[in-house]
Amino acid sequence: MSLLTIDGVWKHFRGNSVLRGIDLEVRPHEVVSLIGASGSGKSTLLRCVNLLETVDDGVILLDGRDITDPRVDVDDVRKRLGIVFQAFNLFPHMTVLDNVTLAPRRVHGVPRAQAEERAHDLLTRFGLAAKARAYPDQLSGGQQQRVAIVRALATEPMLMLLDEVTSALDPALVAEVLEIIRELKQSGMTMILTTHEMGFCRDISDTVCFLDDGVVLEQGPPEKIFGDPEHARTRDFLRVVLEARRL
Repeated sequence: MSLLTIDGVWKHFRGNSVLRGIDLEVRPHEVVSLIGASGSGKSTLLRCVNLLETVDDGVILLDGRDITDPRVDVDDVRKRLGIVFQAFNLFPHMTVLDNVTLAPRRVHGVPRAQAEERAHDLLTRFGLAAKARAYPDQLSGGQQQRVAIVRALATEPMLMLLDEVTSALDPALVAEVLEIIRELKQSGMTMILTTHEMGFCRDISDTVCFLDDGVVLEQGPPEKIFGDPEHARTRDFLRVVLEARRL
């Protein structure tokens, strides 16, 4: 059974169709990567899954539940999802520990001591134990993004959404963030990620979806998409990426 089913989803902005009948299934413990040029609809799709955008047509099912039903409790759905954006979005006036424990305490009602214990466990797991009392402006970009991932994990989500989480980082800092995502895959976390890091995408993904002009033009295992794509648009995109030395 799929953990997430996206069925015929459309999204319009000011008369422009950004998503045009997207169909996608994500099984438990699977990593699905969305690739494609900027403007192809990747980030919008993640925002629709997290209900930051309202779909104009189609259905999204999370664990069998229609989360696009207008009667759905949006906050309840978001309790089950973790999302990390390109920008770190940490609260600058809060320590790392307070950033990580805020949602568990305020949204999920977890007692402070329990929330802090889990936070310390996660920070230790991802090499950030010494930064628990630091403030975001005292961290490198890579450390801030790792904290953002830890913050999303602190609520114990069933699905992680990762939107170009390395795009704002210097190249030297990208590897440390990608290593966290590798560990999440090894631990069985279900993830959908958008990325321009094609080599990483090829290594970590169970399924790769190439989005073009708001549609899933092609999807399959990474060896098929990267080794023998069916569509000329996919081949052209990968050629451009190869020439940019990202593959």
